Amino acid sequence: MTPDDARRALAARYDTPTIALHWATALLVAVLWAIGETIDFAPKGPLRVDYTSLHIVLGVLLGLVLLARIAWRHTRGARVPVEGPRLLALAAQAVHWLLYLLVAGTVALGLVTAWAQGRSLFGLFSLPSFAPGDRALAHQIFSLHSLGATAVLIVAGLHAAAALGHHYVMRDGTLRRMLPGRAAIK
Repeated sequence: MTPDDARRALAARYDTPTIALHWATALLVAVLWAIGETIDFAPKGPLRVDYTSLHIVLGVLLGLVLLARIAWRHTRGARVPVEGPRLLALAAQAVHWLLYLLVAGTVALGLVTAWAQGRSLFGLFSLPSFAPGDRALAHQIFSLHSLGATAVLIVAGLHAAAALGHHYVMRDGTLRRMLPGRAAIK
């Protein structure tokens, strides 16, 4: 990348709230997936209740971040054109919307799972179960939540691989536009 290309890429950077919401989403997805995969290792009792509660609270936070991200994108967020062929731009847009849908669906299914199971939150109170005693239904909803989480991780991984491809193969500055602060200049 020439110095002129680098200057153009930086000029076409995303705004600070867009960058912050993007990385908050990525961090929450990674943390939630890690917690979800390790909950069963926690011993039954208060520790597992707290670990599960943390997962639920962070899931709600992810839902709120996603809503803020979509609202920001449609009101004041920077519109940065995708560099390269039109088909590539359409694919990038489709992947972003697929990620939004998958994250929203997974968060919703997680909340429904918590209610179906009547989960306790930090031992302070329990959510009322809408399916008391129907373990099969609760398990079915949980399975869909789990499947959604895996789909989010796969599509997010492809998204990250595409960003790295832009950075290291195409060398077009796409990744730099989403990096926070000084990291974008390197």
